[in-house]
Amino acid sequence: MFGDMDMMGMMNKLKETQEKVEATKERLKTVMIDEQSQDGLLKVTVTATREVKSISIADELLEDKEQLEDYLILTINKAITRATEVQDAELGAVAKGGMPDIPGLDMFK
Repeated sequence: MFGDMDMMGMMNKLKETQEKVEATKERLKTVMIDEQSQDGLLKVTVTATREVKSISIADELLEDKEQLEDYLILTINKAITRATEVQDAELGAVAKGGMPDIPGLDMFK
């Protein structure tokens, strides 16, 4: 199907791409995504790898436990969604750019 040279070249390309993916994953740990409730009373910061780094809660939210819980769920989920989009876009670009054109090889799709 492929000559020995082609196979070696593809394997090297795959290894290189894998290393780039790992480096990108490490970098994404340092990419901060800020999200807040519509009224700005709750702020959440997560990394692009979906780790919560900080939560800031306005004093008035502390008086209503139910509202605070709703705000936390909504805002953290929005932040996680954005983080996932950033991560998918970054990793997708690295993987796509480094993949040899092999029919039937769809491991990064």
